[in-house]
Amino acid sequence: MKIRLKNHNVIEVRTYRKEDFIHIHKLNAEEEWNNLVEKKERTKNAWYNSDLAYVAEHHGEIIAYIRGLTDQSITLFVCELLVKRRFRGMGIGDALLQYVHGLYPETRIEMLTNTSSHTYYEQKGYRPFYGFRKTFQEN
Repeated sequence: MKIRLKNHNVIEVRTYRKEDFIHIHKLNAEEEWNNLVEKKERTKNAWYNSDLAYVAEHHGEIIAYIRGLTDQSITLFVCELLVKRRFRGMGIGDALLQYVHGLYPETRIEMLTNTSSHTYYEQKGYRPFYGFRKTFQEN
């Protein structure tokens, strides 16, 4: 699917392919998402097993991605959404969110954010919610 951005550039949003992972891994490293970088094989497996796995390309370069899970009826959980720094502010994140939500319009989008991105989502009309997290090893 082609999407025209605010600056009139056109990006291609397409389904993730296994050969994309090297570029996703690089984007994660640039963003210093160290947990995903350090657990490279587990991160790759997460992409393989995700319901939603899309990348955005501009002139053949992967500049953004979105990965998530859905039950297709109630919840669409966005695990990661990342836009390469130099492409931020052009509407790519919005386009990816709208695209995946359009696939399952009856669902609600849920996601975890960090302290630097929560204001972005609040400005887009998302509301905060309270949750919990625990790994198996944390008994």
